[in-house]
Amino acid sequence: MAGSSFGELFRITTFGESHGGAVGVVVDGCPPGLEISQAEVQSELDRRKPGQSDITTPRKEEDTIHILSGVFEGKTTGTPILMLAHNKDVRPQDYDALKDLYRPSHADFTYLAKYGRRDWRGSGRASARETLARVAAGAVAKKYLRLHAGVEIVSFVEQVGHIVATCDPERVIPKDVESTIVRCPDAAAAEKMEALIREVQSEGDSIGGVIRCVVHGCPRGLGAPVFDKLHADLGKAMLSINAVKGFEVGLGFGAVHLRGSQHNDPFVVDEGGEVSIRTNNAGGILGGIASGAMISCRVAFKPVATIAKEQDTVTTSGTPTKLAASGRHDPCVLPRAVPIVDAMAALVIMDHLLRHKAQNG
Repeated sequence: MAGSSFGELFRITTFGESHGGAVGVVVDGCPPGLEISQAEVQSELDRRKPGQSDITTPRKEEDTIHILSGVFEGKTTGTPILMLAHNKDVRPQDYDALKDLYRPSHADFTYLAKYGRRDWRGSGRASARETLARVAAGAVAKKYLRLHAGVEIVSFVEQVGHIVATCDPERVIPKDVESTIVRCPDAAAAEKMEALIREVQSEGDSIGGVIRCVVHGCPRGLGAPVFDKLHADLGKAMLSINAVKGFEVGLGFGAVHLRGSQHNDPFVVDEGGEVSIRTNNAGGILGGIASGAMISCRVAFKPVATIAKEQDTVTTSGTPTKLAASGRHDPCVLPRAVPIVDAMAALVIMDHLLRHKAQNG
């Protein structure tokens, strides 16, 4: 299906539906010789899978990944890598009552407009279950970037509703992120976030927030002018994630409050004669190309569309009706979305790294 592939030299194609037989990905363009195991990919998927805590969907999926091609004797061969996870806890009957109506803020209406038909079992390809495939592919990219380019990617929940974490993004490490069930490294803010999520959950409602993504060690020169700017591709990657409604790099929308003299990042020379940038309002990207400074971006997620509160809608035949959804849904998607943001950042940086090497040797 058009729109299911991403990247140029490091290219992924995802497949599968929420309540179909399986979800998976084909990774094409991974260099040969990378040591990778199913266990390494699984550890990333375990961060995304449902049922992690009582503030996530209770759907029970182990998301057990199988690497079916492209890896031999524990190392990539340079040929396409096929990874697949079978769906186990499928309950398409839970959606029988929804097949003839449009759920507010879901893709039911637009998928029908585009294709003339839709998979009403948990949204089909529009389901966030598709992101399992992205995380699997991202695990391969993250491993390569860490070993061959010294790149580390750390994402975390920075905001839920009105509650904002107060931590230095540059100092956050993965251990801090995993220290709370909301994946917020600020323990005090995390406690408040958890309480807020439980509150909206008890009301049959949902809530959104912001994930901060930080890329350490991105080589200078990645990215391309005009249409393939690094931050443009990061924006496309993040905005392709389910429920994402906003993206900003560096100060983003905050920059509109400043003057050029305040926003500009001065160049300096350190004691070793190396040129660097004193501040980082630009978020590590200048002219669409990585400057060598830490890349920092923020990704805004809307509240989950499926809620238990009664809402107005219409049937596919145009009859007004009411909908109070039941089933297994996240009151806040952010804790499980952190590894997805990690993965999409890794896929973009990996693709641009290979493109840079192809051009410059």
